[in-house]
This record gives sequence, structure tokens and C-alpha cells, in this order.
Amino acid sequence: MVDLESEVPPLPPRYRFRDLLLGDQGWQNDDRVQVEFYMNENTFKERLKLFFIKNQRSSLRIRLFNFSLKLLSCLLYIIRVLLENPSQGNEWSHIFWVNRSLPLWGLQVSVALISLFETILLGYLSYKGNIWEQILRIPFILEIINAVPFIISFRFVFQIFWPSLRNLFVPVFLNCWLAKHALENMINDLHRAIQRTQSAMFNQVLILISTLLCLIFTCICGIQHLERIGKKLNLFDSLYFCIVTFSTVGFGDVTPETWSSKLFVVAMICVALVVLPIQFEQLAYLWMERQKSGGNYSRHRAQTEKHVVLCVSSLKIDLLMDFLNEFYAHPRLQDYYVVILCPTEMDVQVRRVLQIPMWSQRVIYLQGSALKDQDLLRAKMDDAEACFILSSRCEVDRTSSDHQTILRAWAVKDFAPNCPLYVQILKPENKFHIKFADHVVCEEEFKYAMLALNCICPATSTLITLLVHTSRGQEGQQSPEQWQKMYGRCSGNEVYHIVLEESTFFAEYEGKSFTYASFHAHKKFGVCLIGVRREDNKNILLNPGPRYIMNSTDICFYINITKEENSAFKNQDQRRKSNVSRSFYHGPSRLPVHSIIASMGTVAIDLQDTSCRSASGPTLSLPTEGSKEVRRPSIAPVLEVADTSSIQTCDLLSDQSEDETTPDEEISSNLEYAKGYPPYSPYIGSSPTFCHLLHEKVPFCCLRLDKSCQHNYYEDAKAYGFKNKLIIVAAETAGNGLYNFIVPLRAYYRPKKELNPIVLLLDNPPDMHFLDAICWFPMVYYMVGSIDNLDDLLRCGVTFAANMVVVDKESTMSAEEDYMADAKTIVNVQTLFRLFSSLSIITELTHPANMRFMQFRAKDCYSLALSKLEKKERERGSNLAFMFRLPFAAGRVFSISMLDTLLYQSFVKDYMISITRLLLGLDTTPGSGFLCSMKITADDLWIRTYARLYQKLCSSTGDVPIGIYRTESQKLTTSESQISISVEEWEDTKDSREQGHHRGNHRNSTSSDQSDHPLLRRKSMQWARRLSRKGPKHSGKTAEKITQQRLNLYRRSERQELAELVKNRMKHLGLSTVGYDEMNDHQSTLSYILINPSPDTRIELNDVVYLIRPDPLAYLPNSEPSRRNSICNVTGQDSREETQL
Repeated sequence: MVDLESEVPPLPPRYRFRDLLLGDQGWQNDDRVQVEFYMNENTFKERLKLFFIKNQRSSLRIRLFNFSLKLLSCLLYIIRVLLENPSQGNEWSHIFWVNRSLPLWGLQVSVALISLFETILLGYLSYKGNIWEQILRIPFILEIINAVPFIISFRFVFQIFWPSLRNLFVPVFLNCWLAKHALENMINDLHRAIQRTQSAMFNQVLILISTLLCLIFTCICGIQHLERIGKKLNLFDSLYFCIVTFSTVGFGDVTPETWSSKLFVVAMICVALVVLPIQFEQLAYLWMERQKSGGNYSRHRAQTEKHVVLCVSSLKIDLLMDFLNEFYAHPRLQDYYVVILCPTEMDVQVRRVLQIPMWSQRVIYLQGSALKDQDLLRAKMDDAEACFILSSRCEVDRTSSDHQTILRAWAVKDFAPNCPLYVQILKPENKFHIKFADHVVCEEEFKYAMLALNCICPATSTLITLLVHTSRGQEGQQSPEQWQKMYGRCSGNEVYHIVLEESTFFAEYEGKSFTYASFHAHKKFGVCLIGVRREDNKNILLNPGPRYIMNSTDICFYINITKEENSAFKNQDQRRKSNVSRSFYHGPSRLPVHSIIASMGTVAIDLQDTSCRSASGPTLSLPTEGSKEVRRPSIAPVLEVADTSSIQTCDLLSDQSEDETTPDEEISSNLEYAKGYPPYSPYIGSSPTFCHLLHEKVPFCCLRLDKSCQHNYYEDAKAYGFKNKLIIVAAETAGNGLYNFIVPLRAYYRPKKELNPIVLLLDNPPDMHFLDAICWFPMVYYMVGSIDNLDDLLRCGVTFAANMVVVDKESTMSAEEDYMADAKTIVNVQTLFRLFSSLSIITELTHPANMRFMQFRAKDCYSLALSKLEKKERERGSNLAFMFRLPFAAGRVFSISMLDTLLYQSFVKDYMISITRLLLGLDTTPGSGFLCSMKITADDLWIRTYARLYQKLCSSTGDVPIGIYRTESQKLTTSESQISISVEEWEDTKDSREQGHHRGNHRNSTSSDQSDHPLLRRKSMQWARRLSRKGPKHSGKTAEKITQQRLNLYRRSERQELAELVKNRMKHLGLSTVGYDEMNDHQSTLSYILINPSPDTRIELNDVVYLIRPDPLAYLPNSEPSRRNSICNVTGQDSREETQL
């Protein structure tokens, strides 16, 4: 083995301490060579080139010095002309010789020497092998003409060969063109030096102005000099002549006399006719390009004004108007400017709108990309108050659209880290890429959660849409319909916030319970307190319940027509309100909780299926003991501080619906379902929600509804024997957003007995990741099919479904004509509407303007009246002109673009996204309530008014009502298309047709919808008309019999033929036709929402009340740790939808 120490080289003989510190490297590597780089830049020429040309700052100084020399030479020429005495005579020698003083001549010679030296030096440094290219340049020729004569005169004068040579005329005024050339170079160097590019329009305007000034100055000096042998014009007369001539006025009072001056004027005019049009053409081209690109937003404006930036990939007129109307609806945003940054050229409609004075002074359009720092600098993104980044939902590939949005958000964050970001994303799986944004709205999350709540709380989509739109509640006030006035006035309610100690509404309720403050604020001021937030906590709590005590620093969130700061308080009105509200109390001011429980009935809360609620369902019933008495039942007062012991004894997690089941059913149900958090989420960033789950996940084969497997033999929905009606979702693909449709319907506070089976009707088979996520939820199935196919609809159980949700397909969102993107969805839904009239269909559309085609009836007078009302509201400037369309008011149609205002409102109300997510169940905060509903039955009408209902709910269960969903019958006369008339009445005049219309009102018409597709009636009428014209004459009885046959043929409704078609298909598929209700028709009713109605509003039968219910788990001691345990730890504990007090 080799000794390692022998390999170490010996130390040098003279090894000193200095060598130890500095190192003696010479003895180690004696053959190393040091290499120096960029030696070519060390030459004298390269150093001069670096100083005069390459270096931006030094080159800028040289250009500025050169420009100053040229201006100085022109100034010296003007001084020479002014100091010269005009000589007498018309000799040509006056053209070549002038009177120049010796000091002036010395200055001009010095300037000429410096200029010539600089020109030769720059020509040498920029020499690239072609000497003639340097010599024949116009700036070099002009420099030789202006400088060489002075240098020659300098030599001859000092050698005393020709002293008078210093008076030789030199056209020094031509240095103005060299000054113009130096100015152009100086601007280029200035841009390079400060790393900032000025607009091409500014450069071109500067060049045009300098060219025009050079032409005028050259003409002035040339005419003045040539007229030395003529009229002896001075500089002012020459200036006057040039201005008059170039402006094409031509007074003629000053004219050149000599032929040389006339020839010079002709030459200058020719030059002007050639040079100026070229400059103007370039300027016009740049102006048109600037109109397309939008120019710049100046730094001075950005520092003195407030502006926001809107980044979009393509700007449509609907998106622009929605943003502008919602953004400028807030009074404090009137002074803000909107800078639009879009990579595409402005289209004609957007250009026309932005030319309106209302918007032209506020909106600035810039064509550019958010990925370029130069364009972000043009928009002054670093000085912006906020940046809104919107996705293009009309793209075929929505994932690609999200990727573009993510890159824009990253680019803006990199360029302006302090600029608040408001980002709209389409797919939930892409949301975690932009978690750094201040506010994010995921379209598919909100869309599916809203559609899911529509199935259990009717018209939730309309409720949320009205809450997030800015309105004054003036819509519909000109209408003669009472429901439109109430609906329009209540639509003006929005969510506002205020600190409790600064509030007139809530300051007096400090130290009292939340429900007490909510009820009394509504009774006294008509405002609805829905939530609070502690000063030291970022989480908003919706209806934290009666155990929550109000603090002075709490931030209160309430629903009202306007915010408190814009309200005026009148004592007289307050007394009147308080006097009226005192009649709501019919008992002592304070009662023990057990007395309240004894005087209360059973409180009905959650509405799972409003159309199919049984008579024995939960209701706000009368007290049992006093139900037979004549006296009015009393409602207990809302306590200031809740009785803690009594609340704890009320088990809010027990499921009241389970008490009505048999023990065997209860045991089986407890063993089947559990409660916990879903073990698998299909995407990153989903909020965990406490749900009903299965103990073991279902095999993937059992999730297929229409295919039997080794575990079950069912092939259609009917065979499963579901106790509750189905909820069917028709979608193109099983995207990750569809997961948010299932979670709210399986939330822990939904009673197990009222869980509706969910069937996903998908065009494309789902992937395994999605099946992994849904296999833990009870009664969730999927089926591959389409709503275009009647057999698929029948197999998935459409005949006994409670709700059918039709989701807009991604493949149809883009079309050559924008508004045609919804064509296929609208026609398919119309077909469903004809085939299954009793089915509640909830449809998503791309464009809100297409709502008018839902359940379309061409000759329906009432629909035509609503169309006229919509046009009038739009003319009045309403942002919610479509709100009176019956499908939207009833919550049967929804467009995700209506939720764009949620992102816009968050700029002023940063809490709106959080509150909306809590209402929709997308987020769950411990202690925060949830949105549910209850239905008013005949046993609940004793409550009479909304104020008494508010008191009843707050005093018994702690629920806070926020609105009413009301259904009424149409009081207008039946439309002309829904009346059966005979052949003779069809051919009569208008007057007789009106008489037949009134007669038809008293008939029992079973074909109310047959005229919506008038083809069948038209054919039958033509057939009957041919019989009447071609047939022989009959007697009276025979003619009457034929007429009756015609009427029976006509009265064979389209609905009956469609019903026969459906039944035949069901028989062909082996499905039972029992339960198919082909004649059920709800088209004679209208539904609408009253958000936060006035306290004296009368409640009516079948009203659905929207409630915010306290979190049931908040009443359990140590509830939060138990929620985070395993699923089995909370098995068998169900939330309570019906609390019996």
C-alpha cells in the first residue's frame, strides 16, 4: 500500500508567514497562462466608438452638444443679418459678399471648425468599408458647404493673402437641417438612455414640426438674401411672405422681384409639396394605428388620477357594459378611470360605445398583451388601484383559456407586486395556481353549487344574482302589475357592512344575542342582519345563532336597500314603526325557555322538494293545546341573551325525520350512512365539507345506472325503487366542477330521509378520478347518454324526477354568431318542456339575453307584455332589465355571466365573495350558518305577516329569514294561442274572433300549449277547410255532426300526441308507465322573489321562505375536534331539519 504522506510535496525552503497568507502558487502550476478577453475593445478606435456611439449616455451628450452648435450657428447668421446695413445698388456682388464683423466671423469660424471635426470623427468611427457612402450622405455634404468656406477664409485671412475673404457669403442657415438631423438622433439616444420608449406618434409629430420649421426658416433666409439686390426685404417681411405663401392665402402685397428669388420660391414650394405630404401620410398612418392600439396612459395622469386595469383576451360588448354599469354604479367610483388592456383590435360595437361622451372620458382602450412589460407600462399597472383579469368563457378549450389567465396573473404580479388582483378562473383545478390573488371567482364552482341549491331552495340562482347586482329598487315601479312592483322594489336590496359601535341600526344591541339584534333591527329599521365578523378574526359568520353576543367592534353584515351612511332617520317614522311592531308581542317581555317551548309548535325549516311536499311534512304549526281555541296564538319574544342550558338540551344534530321511522329502518339507515369529510377530492383547493357518506365506497360498476353488474341487476332508475324523486344533471363531461353539485346536496345538515338520488346524464364517460370522488356519496349514479335521446331520458328516470338540471355544454359555447351559442340548449330544453310538462327544468345559458326564448310562446300576450316591459327598463338604464322574464324570476334559467358582477363588486365590498361562498355551501366556517328554506302551509297562515314570522323563527330556532319565494296564478286573460276555436270562428273577422276569445275563456281547454307549435293545428285547419269547400251540401244535423268531428280533431292536443309517444317508448323499453303525468301543467303560474320584504308583508299559502340557519354543530361541546375525527366517530348523528320546540 502506497504511503499517502509520501505523495504530499515538500514545503519550499523559504516559506514565510506572508506566503502562508497570500499563498505561493508559482511552485504549484508553473505552466498556467492568464487569458484576457475582449481585447478588441481596448484599441483607441473602439474606445472612441464606445464613447461617441455605443454608450447611450455619452452619445446623448454628444448629440445634444452637436444640436446646440447647429442652433448657435443659425443664431449667429440671424445676428449677422440684423447687424448688416442694407447696401445701395443692385449689383450681383451683394449676393456673394456680405458685411461681417471680425468678432462675429471669429465665432462662426470656431463653430465651423468644431462641427467639421466632429463630423469627420463620427464618419471615421462609423466607417464600414465604403468611403463613398460616408461622403455622399446629405448631412456630410451640408456640413462641408457650411464649414469649409469658413476654414479657407481663416487660413487666407491670417496669412494676409486675402483679408476680405472673411466677408464671403456662406449659407449658414442650412445648418437648421443638420440641427433637425441631430434632434432625431438625440431622441433615439434619449430613449435608449432612459430605457423608456416614447410613442411613435410623438416622434412623428416632432419630425413633422421640425421639418416644417426648417422649410420656413430656409425660405425666410433665402428670400431675404436673394432680395438684397431687389426690394431689400428684412427678416420680418420675409417671414410674412413665407407664411402667406405656404398657407395658400397670397395677399400679394409682398412679392419677390429678382428672378433668382422667384426661382428659389418655386424650388421651396416643390420641396414642400414633396416632403410635407410624406410626413403627413406617415402621421395619418400612425394616428390610425394609435386609434387601433389605444395609445398610452400618461404617467402624470396615473399619479394624479385613480384608475383600474381590465385585462381580457377578447372584449365583447356585453362584458364591457356589464363591467362599466356595475363598476360605476357605486358613487365613490365615479372619479376612477378604466384602462382596458386587450390583445385584439377594438371591434365596431365597442368602438361605438366608447365614443359615447359618458364613457369616452372614463374608459381608455389599449391594444396590448399583459405578458409584455412594455404594455403593462403603457397601462401604468404599477400605479393602478386594481387589476381585473377575466377569462374568455366562449373558448372551445376552457382549460387553455384558464392557462392564459394564469399567465396574465403571473405577469401582472411580477410587474406590479403591490397591485390588487381580481381574477376570474373557469375550472376549479386551476384555482390553486392563483392563490396569491386577492380575490378569485371560480366559475364552475359557483355555477354547480348554485344549480344544486336551486333543486332544494327554489330560485337560489335568482336570489344570489339579485344580491350581487347593484340596483336602486326602481325597476318595475311603472308597471301596472303589483307583483312586478314588489319584485322590483325588493330587488334593490344588497349586502352592506358597518362597525356596530358606529351604527345607528345595531349600536343599541351591544351585549345582546345575534338573533335579538337581527329581529329588532328588522322590526325597527327594516334591515336584515345576516352575519358578523370579529375584529380579530377574518372569518365571516352567517347567523352565528342566539349564543353569539354582539361586541362593539364587530363588523355587521346586513341586507338593505341602501347602506346606513346614505340613509336618513326620522323620529316620527320610527315611532310609527315601533307602534306597529309592538302589536307583534302578545306575551310577557321575558319568558323562561321551557315556557317558550311549551307555547311553540313544530318549526318546519328545510325544503327539499317544494313541488312534492306531503301534507304531513314539517310546518310552522299552531300550539297543540290552543289549536282549537278562537283566540290568536301568541309568539314568544326573542330573548336578549339565550338560555344556555335549554339550548344545550335541544339536540340539534338529531334528525327529526328519523323519529317517524320504524326501529328496523332506523338501524338500517344508521348502518348505511355516516357523516364526515369526503376522503377524496377531485382537485386541489376544494373546501372540506361535512357530508353524508357511505361506510365503504361503492364499486365503480354499481355507479352506472343503466348497466347491471354482479352486485345488482338494475338497468333503469325505476328498478331501484327510490323513495324520493330524482335530481338529474345533464352535462357534457364529468368535470371537477360537477363535484360541487353533489357536495351541497349531501351536506351534513340535510336530513337523510330527504336526500334525493342524483343521476348524472353525461355525453362522455367519466374518468376514474371523478368516480373515486363520488363513490363515497350515497345515491349518486351516472349514465352515458344525451338529452337529445328520448330513450336515455326515460332510462335515467325523467318521468319521476323532481328536477332536471341542464348544464351548458362547452362544445356549444362558441359559435360564428355569439348569441347562437345557446341554440342547441334552448331547443333541447324546449323539447323537454313539451314532453314532460310537470318536470322542473333548471337551465344554464351562456348569454342572459337568450332567456326570452325559454318556454317560448309566440302568441302569448303576457310574454309579449313582459318583453315590452324589459325594453322600457333597459331604456331607463336598468342593469337588471331581464329580471321580469318569468323563467328567470322563477329560478328556472341562469347564466354564469350574471355572476361577473360578483367580482366587480368585490372591489368595493371585499366580503361579497366570502358571503356568497358561505351561502352556496362552497366554504364551511365553524359557527357559521347555512342557507335553507321552508314552505308555508295552511297551518302556518296564523302568523299572518313577515314580521311575526321573523319573530317566530328567531325566538324558536334562531333562524334568520332573508326573503320569500312566492308563486301566484297569472291574473291576466289567457293568451289567444291557448283558446280552442272552431273552423268558422277561425275564418271570421277580428270582431267575431274577439267574441270567440271571450267565449273560449269559459271552456275547459285541455290543450293550453298546442298552439306553441302551430303546425298540427294549421294542418288540421287546412284539412277541415278543404272538406268544407269541396264536400257536398249537407243538412243541418249532418253539418253540425261534421263540425263536431272537426272540433274533436282540432281539440286533440299536441300534448296528448306527445304523451302517447312517450308511453310507447316506455313500453318499448320495458318501463312501467305508471306515474307518468302527461297532463300536469304549471304554465298558468308565475313565481318571483322578495328579498328582505317589509315587516308588514302578508305571508301567503305555499310561500317558500329563505332561511339562514345556525350551524347545528356549534351547539355541541367540543364539536370541532369531533368533526375532524374519523367518519365513524359521528356515525348516526344527523342534522336536524325540523326542530320541535
